[in-house]
Amino acid sequence: MAEPVRIRVETSFADIAAEDWGRLAGASRADAQTPYNPFVSHAFLSSLEESGCAVAETGWLGQHLLLEGDDGAVRGALPVYLKSHSQGEYVFDHGWADAFERAGGQYYPKLQASIPFTPATGPRLLHRADQPVVETQAALAEGLKELTRRHGASSAHATFVPEAEMPVFEAAGYLHRTDQQFHFINEGYGSHDDFLATLASRKRKALKKERRSALEHGIEIDWLTGKDLTETVWDQFFAFYMDTGSRKWGRPYLNRRFYSLIGERMAEDILLVMAKRDGRYIAGAINFIGGDTLFGRHWGCIEDHPFLHFEVCYHQAIDFAIAKGLARVEAGAQGEHKLARGYLPVTTHSAHYIAHAGLRRAVADYLERERRDVEMMGDYLADHSPFRRNADHETD
Repeated sequence: MAEPVRIRVETSFADIAAEDWGRLAGASRADAQTPYNPFVSHAFLSSLEESGCAVAETGWLGQHLLLEGDDGAVRGALPVYLKSHSQGEYVFDHGWADAFERAGGQYYPKLQASIPFTPATGPRLLHRADQPVVETQAALAEGLKELTRRHGASSAHATFVPEAEMPVFEAAGYLHRTDQQFHFINEGYGSHDDFLATLASRKRKALKKERRSALEHGIEIDWLTGKDLTETVWDQFFAFYMDTGSRKWGRPYLNRRFYSLIGERMAEDILLVMAKRDGRYIAGAINFIGGDTLFGRHWGCIEDHPFLHFEVCYHQAIDFAIAKGLARVEAGAQGEHKLARGYLPVTTHSAHYIAHAGLRRAVADYLERERRDVEMMGDYLADHSPFRRNADHETD
């Protein structure tokens, strides 16, 4: 870079000024220098920490990198955690850990440059708008490698990285891993009917029937955001989250305090889609509103109704994105069932620095084969999307 810089490591967001972080990540949708991503905001990350969800006691010790100039001003940053396990990451490296430890190595601790419990692509190598981008990002990528060496860690993993950042990581010697999610792409639809008109007739009829069935038994849907997000609403949603999360994961990652904090700090960035029957809420999904993307995170329910999950999580998200002119919906990790509902396969990216030469060679070989498989599966699924072929002019 043009002038000397140094990297400072902070273990807590309480010690990082929100104003400094906001100049890098954007403090709101209005002031972000690139499309705003709520998950890299100081509000979201500090809420995970302050609530006790992402702290040393849960295996997430902050090791956040701050790039500073001689004047002490923060020029760039990378959120990083020292991990004692591989839970809550959604890019699975359990097989690498098992193989390394069977060979006599110690995989943990490792470093994780990610947003805890959040499988959503977003900027990792944060930089101020007036700083040289590549030089700032390269300094952070090298800083993460140096931090790996200082801790004697086996590896460092930057997950759900934007494709545009991958060349910086690869130039620094990180390995490239790909995976797949399903996203809805808004092609400028004026209404949900405009979207449905792009589907093959059989698929269109099936989705209309599914949506009708989901709202049988007097079920209604509310969109709650901003001042709608009262503590009573959070109590109800948290009950859904705990009921479904306990059955799905065994122990949900997030606690009740976390929801109060994000409700205080970023209510305008949150959309709760809540299903009501007989005057009470019975199910809901939490979404975060970015600059051009609606990010679906998790859902829960206390009553089971056919197709209600699809309505609350996927169809309503599409309705909201179209109504608000958002470019896409990212509906979380995995889920080929999303394809039939208009969500298309999209490649996700992560970068991995493996300190041990032997483990690095084995992982590099594995990732080369995995990337080919991910590409082939993406092509196959895209060919089986519900959208009309050019020759399909059927009508209902």
